[in-house]
Amino acid sequence: MNLVSLIPLSGLLALVLIGYLIWDVTRRDTGDAKMQEIAGAIKEGAMAFLARQYKTIYGLSVVVAVILFFTSKPGEGVYTAVAFITGAVASGISGYIGMYSAVNANLRVAAGAKKSLNDALQTALRGGAITGFAVTTLSLLGVWGLYEVVANVLGRGPEHAPTLIVGFGFGASFVALFAQLGGGIFTKAADVGADLVGKVEAGIPEDDPRNPAVVADLVGDNVGDCAGRGADLFESTAAENIGAMILGVGLFPVFGVNGILFPLVARAMGIIASAVGIFTVRVKGDDDDPMAGLNRGYFVTSVLIAIGLYFVVNSMLTGPGVKTLYFYLAALVGLVMSYIFVWLTQYYTEYRYRPVREIAQASITGPATNIIAGVAVGMESVALPVIVISAAIYAAYWLGGQAMPNGGLYGTAVATMGMLSTVAYILAMDTYGPITDNAGGIIEMSGAPEEIRRRTDRLDSSGNTTKALTKGYAVGSASLAAFLLFSAYIDEVKLYMAGGDAAKAAATYFPIDIGKPEVFIGAFIGAMLVFLFSSTAIRAVGKAAQVVIQEVRRQFKEMPGIMDGTQKPLYGRAVDIVTRGALKEMVLPGLLVVITPVVVGLVLKAEAAAAFLMVATIAGVILALFLNTGGGAWDNAKKYIETGAMGGKKSDPHKAAVVGDTVGDPFKDTAGPSLHVLIKLLSTITLVLAGLFVR
Repeated sequence: MNLVSLIPLSGLLALVLIGYLIWDVTRRDTGDAKMQEIAGAIKEGAMAFLARQYKTIYGLSVVVAVILFFTSKPGEGVYTAVAFITGAVASGISGYIGMYSAVNANLRVAAGAKKSLNDALQTALRGGAITGFAVTTLSLLGVWGLYEVVANVLGRGPEHAPTLIVGFGFGASFVALFAQLGGGIFTKAADVGADLVGKVEAGIPEDDPRNPAVVADLVGDNVGDCAGRGADLFESTAAENIGAMILGVGLFPVFGVNGILFPLVARAMGIIASAVGIFTVRVKGDDDDPMAGLNRGYFVTSVLIAIGLYFVVNSMLTGPGVKTLYFYLAALVGLVMSYIFVWLTQYYTEYRYRPVREIAQASITGPATNIIAGVAVGMESVALPVIVISAAIYAAYWLGGQAMPNGGLYGTAVATMGMLSTVAYILAMDTYGPITDNAGGIIEMSGAPEEIRRRTDRLDSSGNTTKALTKGYAVGSASLAAFLLFSAYIDEVKLYMAGGDAAKAAATYFPIDIGKPEVFIGAFIGAMLVFLFSSTAIRAVGKAAQVVIQEVRRQFKEMPGIMDGTQKPLYGRAVDIVTRGALKEMVLPGLLVVITPVVVGLVLKAEAAAAFLMVATIAGVILALFLNTGGGAWDNAKKYIETGAMGGKKSDPHKAAVVGDTVGDPFKDTAGPSLHVLIKLLSTITLVLAGLFVR
């Protein structure tokens, strides 16, 4: 069997599965009229924000597409611009699907929690799986479709097609950055406003219907963690597929077209395995741990992928003198790395383990010691992931070199495909998080019994963990992808230096000498950009949150009947304020990321751009790990205290933990996730504009 046919077949399977999952979720009980009213308000706010956000993003995208048309290599402007727009549109669609599936599943999960923990768990994960399969399928079919059109329909050939469609990854990254930024600013501005005034000042519980910002907070869970993360992982898979395909071109004499299409077949295998894994998730009783069921599904998915990749590698990566077993081992390196990343993230963000309990213990002596402990945990959490990433890159490169001469870089590409092969299941777990969070809010606001709330609290706690581990997974994949795309950039620069002669380019020497002033400056600017971008993203949350806090305080003051239930808060007012603030504040940090590498490349040229890219990637990965894990640990330290530890809810340690959680909110949900996209966006920008930097 020609395994390339797995690409369209897996796409067809995914479409059928998405249809079934939509039917399975929407047929379930939607609860009482009060629950439906709350869910309707969340859905209305989420979809309205998304429409306004994408209107802004696509306006910017058209401008960039026109610039790419005129600045690309002669004869390639149309390919780059069309690929860019295609990637941008597909990324937007993936974000929309993520949002739509979440706002329709949350109500069913809340209603399912009235029956059993298992019913709610399965509904939430299957709602998330709609996003997982839609995003990975759109990415796979988008890249494959463009490749087929350029290589075969337009006759440019398989050796040239991957370079001509690199704009697809740039378009996806461009939209993902603004989607993640805008969604992250919205969700955390609403969350901070709701928590500080509601919990700390007014002393009311989380998701209390008397809080004017509670609906905006629940809307934010969707726009940040569903639409934003959907676009994030869409561009991850798209950019990494194209980067690996470009490296495959270098081995065309050995593998032929199989070396180019291997990344897409590996992704297709991952979709099939994830489909099986989703349906193995269940818990037997209300006392079971939801994470145990989710981890079981992930383990099943990983085992099936490990088996499937053996046959894919042995079928596609064969040739004279090629030892395919080493390439298979490289794929396993990536798969094992993803598993280790998931476990490390759980260790640092679940309250069963030492780091989170250490932060909770520090809350006894107040907010200051809570924050000190959280910063320390965040810094500590960087060490092991960096060691794992370094070991994976070295092992994959070495295995690639053992598989064939000059196969080291392709070995890292194979490892990247191994890691990303589980992305459909990982994204399902990620979307599961905001779905369960929303379900808990619906239950709280509708006045359901405490027993039901305990079920949704357990799902919400596991959802916090799945959101954290997805961010860890995204950082790991971004680091492997950045190494892969950096190598592709070097190859592209050498090709331009050789005047387009592939044979001459292979012999071209392109050193990156950090001792040159312009190269050192480029590297210095790369590190600076990561911190400046994070600063603007976190400050944006603070600015937007201040307006929300003022609005909530105003409503409490001017509408005293809110607290005794005789007046209904103006939920829509808070949603509108956060929407306008998020869309305004996302523009500056986004443009900063797009403009800086272009200026460095045009002024300091290709070698400095390479140093800029290298150091920005290293700094971005380390800072993202710190922000994501530290913020997640702060959040679950608060959740741990809310289970009754350290005095429980409304105690002094709980108030201290709420402050720490508030500090960590923009870390883990705005700046940290946006850095994943920044890392890959810098890679795709430099790759697309490499020709300008050489001239």
